[in-house]
Amino acid sequence: MPSSSSSSSSRRRRRKPRGAGGGGPPAAPCRGPVPPPARLRPAWTGMGSAAPSRAAGAEPPPRRRPPPAALGLLAALGLLLRAGDCQLQAHCRIQKCTTDFVSLTSHLNPALDGFDLEFCKALRAYSACTYRNSKVCRGDLVYHSAVLGISDLMGQRNCSKDGPTSSTNPEVTHDPCHYSGHAGARDHQGGEQTAPPTYLFCGLFGDPHLRTFKDHFQTCKVEGAWPLIDNNYLSVQVTNVPVVPGSSATATNKITIIFKSYQDCTDQKVYQAVTDDLPAAFVDGTTSGGDGNTKSLRIVEKVSGKYVEMHARYIGTTVYIRQLGRYLTLAIRMPQELAMAYEESQDLQLCVNGCPSSERIDDSGHLPLPVMGQLLPQSGTTHPRSVYTLETATTKCHEKMLVKDIYFYSCVFDLLTTGDANFTAAAHSALQDVEALHPRKERWHIFPSNGGGGVSKGSKLFVSLGLVCLILVAFL
Repeated sequence: MPSSSSSSSSRRRRRKPRGAGGGGPPAAPCRGPVPPPARLRPAWTGMGSAAPSRAAGAEPPPRRRPPPAALGLLAALGLLLRAGDCQLQAHCRIQKCTTDFVSLTSHLNPALDGFDLEFCKALRAYSACTYRNSKVCRGDLVYHSAVLGISDLMGQRNCSKDGPTSSTNPEVTHDPCHYSGHAGARDHQGGEQTAPPTYLFCGLFGDPHLRTFKDHFQTCKVEGAWPLIDNNYLSVQVTNVPVVPGSSATATNKITIIFKSYQDCTDQKVYQAVTDDLPAAFVDGTTSGGDGNTKSLRIVEKVSGKYVEMHARYIGTTVYIRQLGRYLTLAIRMPQELAMAYEESQDLQLCVNGCPSSERIDDSGHLPLPVMGQLLPQSGTTHPRSVYTLETATTKCHEKMLVKDIYFYSCVFDLLTTGDANFTAAAHSALQDVEALHPRKERWHIFPSNGGGGVSKGSKLFVSLGLVCLILVAFL
C-alpha cells in the first residue's frame, strides 16, 4: 500500500498547470500580460506551484486563496481585454485615414490660391473616415489624437463641418482649371505616382535688381521696355526709366501682364500698372477670368493703390505687384514645366536667361558700391553725390534687414545711388515676397560669393594696380 506522502506527491504532479513545464502548446496570438516570475507571484497564484524550501519538520505556512468571485471577475476582465485587443488590431484603420489625408494635401501649397478650400475638403474627408472607424478604434490613442488634431486644424482654417469632401480617387477630383488638379490626374493615368510639380521664382525691384528663375542675382540698366517672361501661357513686360540724371541705374515705372487664353478656363486678360496707378482690375474692367463660383484667375487688392496680387489657378501661378515710392516691384511664382514652355523666338526673357552682359551694372553679382557717397565711375561721366554715406546707408538698411545678404547690399547700393529711402522698403518687401513665394527656404538668402559685402572685382583690380604702381615708383 503506497504511503500518504507518495499519494499527495502524485496528486500535485497531476494538478500541475499546462505550460508550467516545457511541453505545453504554443501561446495564443492575442494574450494578456506575461505572468511574473515564480518568485514574485503571490502565494495563492495556483495549486501545485513549487513551494520554497524549508527546514525538515517545519510547519508549512497556510495558503491564502482568493475568493471565487474575485477569480471570476479577473477571468472575465482578461477575456474582455484580449478580445478588445484582437478586435482593435484587426479592424481599426486610423492609419489608412491618416495616409489618405497626407496624400490629399501633400501637393498643396499655402502660398497658392485655393489652398484653404482644398485643405478643408481634405480635413472633412479625414473626419468622415475617423467617424466610420469610431467604434472599433475607441480604445486607440492614435485615433483619439487624430480626432483632436482634426478639430484643431478645422478651427485654425475656419473650416465648416458641412461641405464638400475630397475623394481619394484622383479621377473624381480632376479639375482642368486647377493646375495641381490636372497634374494629379496625369500621375494617376500614368499608373505611377510622380513627384509634386517644381515651382520657380523671379523677382524685380530697386535699381533694378533681378532674381532669375535660376536664383541668379543681377543688377542691370535695361532702360526702356524689356520682357521678363514670354511663354505659351504668360507674358510679363517691364519698362524702366533712369533714376538719377547722369547715372546708368534705372527703376521700373510700368508693368504689363498678359494672361493668355487657356481652354475653357479663361479668355485672354491684360493687366497694366504704372506709377501712381496700380489698379485692382484688368484693362477691360473685370477682376477675374473664367466661369463658375471658383474663379480660375482673379485679382486681389491687398493695399489700395499700393499692393495687388494675381492668382492664376489654371497655371498654378501667383504674381505680386507693389508700388514703393515712385517705382514698382514684381515677384512671380510659376511651375517650371510651364515657365519653360516657349519657342526659340521667345528666348529674350530676363527671368529665364538674365540680362544681356552689355546691360549689367554688377560684376557676377558683385555691386560697385559707391565710396563716400560717390559712385565708382562706370564711364567718363561724374555722378551726383548722394545724401547718404556708406556708413549711414549701411545703418539705414540694417534697420530693416538683419541678414547681410544680397538684398541688404542692394539696399545700400540703391541708397548711395539715389538717396531715396523708399528703396530700403523696396528691398525689404522683395525679401518678404521671396519668403512668401520661393519654394525652397534654403535659397531665400543669397550671399556674395566672396563674402566681401558686394565690392566688385573691378574695384579690387583697380586697387591692386594702384599698389603695383606705388611699389614701382618707390623703387625707381
